[in-house]
Amino acid sequence: MNEIYRVVLVHRDRYLVRNEEKELYCILAGRRRYRDEFPVVGDYVEVTENPYGDSLIQEIRPRRTQFCRPDRGGHADGFAKTLQVQPLIANIDYVFIITSLNRDFSVSRIARYAAMTVSGGAVPVAVLTKADLCPNVEELEAEAASLSENLQVVPISSRTGYGLDRLRTYFRPGATIALLGSSGAGKSTLINTLAGREIMQTGGIREEDSKGRHTTTHRELIELDGVSFIDTPGLRELGMIDAEEGIAGTFADIAELISRCAFSDCTHRSEPGCAVREALENGTLSAERWKMFSHLEKENQWSKVRKNEKMMNIAMERRKRNTALQRCGRGTGRE
Repeated sequence: MNEIYRVVLVHRDRYLVRNEEKELYCILAGRRRYRDEFPVVGDYVEVTENPYGDSLIQEIRPRRTQFCRPDRGGHADGFAKTLQVQPLIANIDYVFIITSLNRDFSVSRIARYAAMTVSGGAVPVAVLTKADLCPNVEELEAEAASLSENLQVVPISSRTGYGLDRLRTYFRPGATIALLGSSGAGKSTLINTLAGREIMQTGGIREEDSKGRHTTTHRELIELDGVSFIDTPGLRELGMIDAEEGIAGTFADIAELISRCAFSDCTHRSEPGCAVREALENGTLSAERWKMFSHLEKENQWSKVRKNEKMMNIAMERRKRNTALQRCGRGTGRE
């Protein structure tokens, strides 16, 4: 009989899983190795235990929430012919968007993470780290908070303890919190601070450009006082894919304006009755905010086209293969 475990670590084709009683190393059962979906940290999986070696993951339970990014197959945007959705982590309640209060601070980057978080069903929280090194914490907190009414913002300092009490309000028993952001922003440092000991390797930032050094090299689930934290490597970039709901949820004010345009296919350029252009002209919508929204929308649409091309190519290949099998008199069978 299969038992339910949670994936806490992924090592290429091996998975460390855990339940309340024990930990096991697993590999995928043979019939799962040729599917497009693979377990990620945070997944709940059905496991057949093997006392003589690696146990087998038979099924991935349905994901309640997830955080995804586009899988470009190692290519840059201009050269990627097709895209797929790549889940990074699963079954999360909150995504802490870890952003350092230094020259690397970027509201547009926070917007990207927030949109993808909302799209995956979790709650975004912008955690602004290294507040002890920033002379204008309140100003940057207000700037981040103005991004979206669905985004919560908490400035902290892992060194002095500033803001940690506010952060702990999210630490309800059984919750899963993912820490995402750039390298050197303070993800692993925060986990060490909460644990009261060094359990994750940390690194500093380069003084010349405030960029972080990569220290975390894999995604890992760590349990502290009944709360599950998922530490992740720094992402150099985060693209948009399947993020319509997330972008609309993050920019709810702009989504409302678009719904009031006279034409459902309004391009917001020259059409009469455009609520967006009216808001831009009277100053109730800033040009910078509209530019940020438009950029994410265009990128998401580009990703959707590439994803659809990928799905169409897969369907065409299946049709060709089935046609060839029929000609050989073998029938199509089920896939």
